[in-house]
Amino acid sequence: MIIEASSVADGTQLETDICIVGAGIAGISMALRLAARGRRILLLESGHLGYDEATQALYRGSVADENLHSPPDKYRQRRFGGASAIWGGRCMPFDPLDFDARPHVPHSGWPIGYETLEPYYRDANRLAEAGTFEYDAERAFGPEAAPMIRGFGSEVLRTDGIERFSCPTNFAARYRQRLELADDIQVLLGANCTGIGLDAAGTRVRGVEVATLAGRRFCVTPRQTVLAMGGLETARLLLASRDVVPAGIGNQHDVVGRYYMCHIAGNVGTLAVQGEPDRVRHGYERSPEGIYCRRRLSLTAAEQSRLGVANMVARLHFPRITDPAHGSAVLSGLFMARQLISYEYGKRLKDSAPQSLSSRARHLWNIVSGPLDTSGFLWHWLTRRSLAVRKFPSVILRNRHNRFSLEVHGEQMPHPDSRVTLGDEVDALGMPRIRIDWRYSPADIESVRNTLKAFQREFARSGIASFDYDDRQLEQDLTRFGAYGGHHIGTARMGLDPRSSVVDANCKVHSVGNLFIAGSAVFPTSSQANPTLTLLALSLRLADHLAPPARADAGIRGARARAVAT
Repeated sequence: MIIEASSVADGTQLETDICIVGAGIAGISMALRLAARGRRILLLESGHLGYDEATQALYRGSVADENLHSPPDKYRQRRFGGASAIWGGRCMPFDPLDFDARPHVPHSGWPIGYETLEPYYRDANRLAEAGTFEYDAERAFGPEAAPMIRGFGSEVLRTDGIERFSCPTNFAARYRQRLELADDIQVLLGANCTGIGLDAAGTRVRGVEVATLAGRRFCVTPRQTVLAMGGLETARLLLASRDVVPAGIGNQHDVVGRYYMCHIAGNVGTLAVQGEPDRVRHGYERSPEGIYCRRRLSLTAAEQSRLGVANMVARLHFPRITDPAHGSAVLSGLFMARQLISYEYGKRLKDSAPQSLSSRARHLWNIVSGPLDTSGFLWHWLTRRSLAVRKFPSVILRNRHNRFSLEVHGEQMPHPDSRVTLGDEVDALGMPRIRIDWRYSPADIESVRNTLKAFQREFARSGIASFDYDDRQLEQDLTRFGAYGGHHIGTARMGLDPRSSVVDANCKVHSVGNLFIAGSAVFPTSSQANPTLTLLALSLRLADHLAPPARADAGIRGARARAVAT
């Protein structure tokens, strides 16, 4: 059942078994997983079925440096379905090494290993509609599949890794009917959580305070509470709930909001491959089940360890869009139309330097001199993306000269001074707004530099390609758009020691027996990968922890017992 919170009478006290705060990817996935397991599930969502300006305004806050981090009401959607309403659909798991304590990555190491999440990754892949859980090109496409770069081989530089793409699936639209029909799930829209009330000892949640923008206030009394609000809002709510614990829930050791990570990313250098254009597979390929996939470059785990670098991948990309020297009508058209493109993707089409009249004139010349390329691109975009259910993921252009930039997507090392705190202003509900001070470190840049040098050596050794980049401009290239991708990671990190983490291996807040956190806030490290698939897998694992499937009812237990006996 899905209803508006405005239908709940002021002062009501609702009782439920499990209260999930936030109906984004994590919250919806948990609710679906918990259905028919003998628990009453209440899913609270601040937003509504569509975009609402007043609700979105609750996300506003401040940033220490807008050149390094977007305002907090950008890159996020406060609505039913959360970020799934605007994401690009890229799916990939973390690598096994990401869960290890690595000497060259400070504050690294998860209390669980890759093998713990692996079965949940498979379920997450299906829920995200990204096909089978297979991220090796040969196994995904078959042994006859052409390599990424024909004739290139290396023992340390992998070219067989792939990333998969969801439709992209809007979880609210895709799974709304299942939520409406579930007898044990109730979804309240327009329900803003304004505080977590603890008992006098501060060890259990006694109530979840809820308010609507229309002024109604009520309380939920759950047996178990899950915060699935994203990396920024989770920290905000924990810090703002300070009536019993003055520093905020879970923050006795000043860890909540710290270690805030995104990714280190940007377009770097030029890779030149000898031979004809068909020697390189730089675009999207369709797997046998019809999923868009893309190859990527990465160092092996052993080579990362030997070099002492963090995890990083690179994709073959076109030149910088902002530079009209690329001569592409399509790229110049995208640049000139950048104000019409959503903030999340339009930001990377903007340059820190103002465009001169001559530069704009060259962009216009590119457009008028390439009408066939432009019309072909528009037709492809209309038929393969705008009107398609499974959308073509992004702009890919023919490359006539085998010259590419590398689109780097690297792990950001955990940094305790990169953090989310509460500001002095409050929103329409009286909640303190957040202040974001995202920071990267010289080690992040040096790690990418050493990885790129390894790429450079391997391409030179092959004799069929060369890679060059301006080392003096590397930091600028990697920080041109600041914290990349709207990936809000690490603000309530997972660990065994309460002095350096917020939640334990089961995502339970160390100090509170019935409070759990779902989502990328609990990641101790950020990996090279987008966080979606891993936060999905962790959420499914948390659901099984809260209501194990074997205990859903006696019938299931009996059937399993008979199967084991047989």
